[in-house]
Amino acid sequence: MKIGKLRDLSINELTEKLKDSKTELFNLRFQQATNQLDNPMRIVEVKKTIARINTLLKEEALKTAK
Repeated sequence: MKIGKLRDLSINELTEKLKDSKTELFNLRFQQATNQLDNPMRIVEVKKTIARINTLLKEEALKTAK
């Protein structure tokens, strides 16, 4: 998911998206371990999405701390 779309989400929506992404990453890794993964690049995409969400949550935390 692109950073522009993520910036439009609220903090609650971001935390839900983060939870869903982590679950998806777990499932993808499980599929990879059992040789059932069709698109291995999906793991990279999900990891990047998780990093983007964590970055936005950290930015919001810094804004509220000031």
